[in-house]
Amino acid sequence: MIHFAILGAGSIAATMARTIQQMCESGYQEVSLYAVAARDGKRAESFAQAYGVEKAYGSYEEMLCDDAVQLVYVATPHSHHYEHVMMCLEHGKHVLCEKAFAVNAQQAREMLQCAKNKGLLLTEAIWTRYQPMREMIAQTVHSGIIGQPKMLTANLGYEIMRKERIVEPSLAGGALLDVGIYPLNFAEMIFGPGAQIHATCVKSDKGVDLNDSITLIWEDGKMAVLNAGANCVSDRMGVIYGSKGFVVVENINNPQSISVYDSKYQLIQRQECPKQLTGYEYEVMETVASIVNGQLECPSMTHEETIHMMEVMDEARRQMGIRYPFE
Repeated sequence: MIHFAILGAGSIAATMARTIQQMCESGYQEVSLYAVAARDGKRAESFAQAYGVEKAYGSYEEMLCDDAVQLVYVATPHSHHYEHVMMCLEHGKHVLCEKAFAVNAQQAREMLQCAKNKGLLLTEAIWTRYQPMREMIAQTVHSGIIGQPKMLTANLGYEIMRKERIVEPSLAGGALLDVGIYPLNFAEMIFGPGAQIHATCVKSDKGVDLNDSITLIWEDGKMAVLNAGANCVSDRMGVIYGSKGFVVVENINNPQSISVYDSKYQLIQRQECPKQLTGYEYEVMETVASIVNGQLECPSMTHEETIHMMEVMDEARRQMGIRYPFE
């Protein structure tokens, strides 16, 4: 059994804790919710009591010095991922790091090289990469039911301007790393890597990107038109267009259904998302299985793909004129 620890005690950490709870309650015995750490000891204690965590620590360092901790879920803002992941690796812990994996590709390379050098698993917790809906969408699109896929659109927008991590340049704020990462992953999971990038944005008065428009163009003529927003609510839809019809994916942030339409706009097929606990369970199961099998990366989100996605976002930011103060 893998002793699972959570670094950070915010809302996403709470979702992961609920996930582990429900996994254990449903009979999954490969992992235990062992520890949580926050910078405030009382907050860690409260979190542990709420979610049945065995141990609570008032500092990250203290938790990482616990030899019983084997796998750490890094649930802090992405501006701190590099620091916290490297800290975990220095203490000999495997790591599941929340998205965006890092602030830029250089950080990602250093983190992954460190993990490789130490023989530890490090993987990015971009949950849509691990979910069964990923393969279901791909099979539908490439089955021939809509002919040759030619173009896709995807959007994701939330009104999250009240969050400091979104509005502050010092925290690598903006829509791209927090929200835009999902449309980008959606496009590349279907059409693959290797596209030209064309990006623009609307900036805040502090210079972070509020709304992004990114177009990807592949050498074979496929195109993806992607939108992300931090100050507006979108329908979260993904649509893949083919020569004989199109596929509509409900909520690219956690796909709930796949609807197929023919060239006459008639619904001809619909698939619902398999029943979930929270949707996070798949990344946990694959991470644990990979550790048990002695792997240093997860098949659903390889190190190469993590670096590539950071490079795509680096280039998008370059074109947008977005640079963080610490870069």
